[in-house]
Amino acid sequence: MQKVAPAMTKYATVICKNADVPLGHPEHGRLPSADDLLILLAVGRTGRYNTAADDLGVNHTTISRRIAALEATLGGRVLTKSGSGWELTARGKDALAAAENIEAAVRSLIGPDDEAEGVVRVSATDGFSAYVVAPAVAQVRRRHPGIAVEIVATTRRASQQRSGMDVEIVVGEPQVHRAEAIKLSDYHLGLYASRSYLQEHGEPTSVPDLQAHPLVYFIDSMLQVDDLDIAPGFAPLMRESVTSTNVFVHVEATRADAGIGLLPCFMADRHEDLVRLLPDDVSIRLDYWLVSRAETLRRPEVARVVDAIRTSVVEQKDALLGKR
Repeated sequence: MQKVAPAMTKYATVICKNADVPLGHPEHGRLPSADDLLILLAVGRTGRYNTAADDLGVNHTTISRRIAALEATLGGRVLTKSGSGWELTARGKDALAAAENIEAAVRSLIGPDDEAEGVVRVSATDGFSAYVVAPAVAQVRRRHPGIAVEIVATTRRASQQRSGMDVEIVVGEPQVHRAEAIKLSDYHLGLYASRSYLQEHGEPTSVPDLQAHPLVYFIDSMLQVDDLDIAPGFAPLMRESVTSTNVFVHVEATRADAGIGLLPCFMADRHEDLVRLLPDDVSIRLDYWLVSRAETLRRPEVARVVDAIRTSVVEQKDALLGKR
């Protein structure tokens, strides 16, 4: 079961206590239940009943029953089913705003805003996770020990279902619905080879020379991000050497003389044994984007993680652009 922050545990305790009150019971007045609004808040942020149930420490049936109770009280739908999960209706967005005020009030009883707490789930590419996200969230943890961060390293398109992840960081401008897409930074890829490889095989001095060398890059048939399908554009005749879904494998295979690697500069430039080749001819500019629901970005713990990631990006701007 998903870890539940102390503040959310207190919410869940109240929710569980009132979960079995029948809809026709006198306790159900004209005003919506604060418990039901907090459940809507959890569903609105995740888009999934199951994920919200795990976060609150209740079951799926309780979530469904409390949403139905809220809709009965408000006189209309607060959620609508879509291919990407549950989405807020206009009435639901109004109710969510009220729920956020309730959450803020409860948090104020627990401690000041500086004591933000909760679990934040982030997915990002391998290299970005290691060199940008990890140091950023380490800073967050030092300042806010109540915040826990789960990092999922993956290279894929932005999900249309927002389920399970609070923040996604992807390559290339995403086409998403009902979510915010924020550009973080440009970054460069270049061609690299180890010094020992160049001593044995010679250094290419032009793009046509590349066809005599093997390429270290992604597995073409498993590449999910169109913006990364770039190798055929500048070196269509390069044969594949070591390929992998993990960019750290690309770097280490290149360092081990497997061939010429097409590598993110901010990763390759960390290694003195790698030499950048043809920088004026092959310098590929891509970009990183952050994707999240608007309501998720308003959570204090998520806002702090996002701010730290953006700060880390600014601090590493030259490295990302291949400027040593």
